[in-house]
Amino acid sequence: MTPFVAVVLLLAGLSEAIGRLLPVVARLSGVSQTRAMWLVVAGAFVDAAVFALWPLTAWTLAELVLPTSPTGEGVLVWTPGLAAPLLLAAILAFPLLGPLLHLLLMVGVGAGLATALVPVAGIGWWEAAGCVAVAGVALGVAVEGVRRLVARLNRTSAPAPLT
Repeated sequence: MTPFVAVVLLLAGLSEAIGRLLPVVARLSGVSQTRAMWLVVAGAFVDAAVFALWPLTAWTLAELVLPTSPTGEGVLVWTPGLAAPLLLAAILAFPLLGPLLHLLLMVGVGAGLATALVPVAGIGWWEAAGCVAVAGVALGVAVEGVRRLVARLNRTSAPAPLT
């Protein structure tokens, strides 16, 4: 992975974390600004790691599930051309800017990954698209579960009313 791709993935993770975590953190009662900032930074690294794992997970899934031909060589990795739309998708993750547009752009990023997976895994485009979609959904569900767990663990209980 080139330094440019690493920076793009980190910026995409930061943007995704800000868009997804700030509404959750804002609803938490009694959370200091410092703690909220650390939650967003930690979320940025988690989201960047999930983005970085998406092509590897799709390639691994293709290798495990589908019968591949011996022409497939190498491992699917992010390239600058594949990662640049991901940054735009992460910027559009802000809730007020449109979840539907974010979803459509993520589908476009997934289509680009599927196109890159075809020669690497030696499978057809539809099979590659299925592997990319399953990997993306699985990683998305996993990171959403982590977000909800962190929010639940950081929730402070309201003091009991004095009567």
